[in-house]
Amino acid sequence: MKIRVVLSCFALSFSAGMAVSNTANADTSTGIASYYWQGRSTASGERFNPSAMTAAHRSLPFGTKVRVTNLRNGRTVVVRINDRGPFIRGRVIDVSRAAASELGFTGSGVTRVALAVMD
Repeated sequence: MKIRVVLSCFALSFSAGMAVSNTANADTSTGIASYYWQGRSTASGERFNPSAMTAAHRSLPFGTKVRVTNLRNGRTVVVRINDRGPFIRGRVIDVSRAAASELGFTGSGVTRVALAVMD
């Protein structure tokens, strides 16, 4: 009986630890970023400004600040989520032209990035 209780406690503590590590990973991700420059309304209702440090993400709440790091050259920028997208498979974020310029990938159009949600 004592062995079952000990094993049950171990299993519960192990699964709780796994839940914590998965939550931490929800705040960071890697993938492909692209940029956009078209003047149109964003999903948040504001007019798109290619000179602003903004971005589109599929699920993060509007107003969330995200640190985007270009994994090819190490450059980093902080953007504010104000739109939805990208809608191309494999891409994790669309940044404004200004953010892409700071990250150094306007020539190629896409790059590998790491995302970290800011507090």
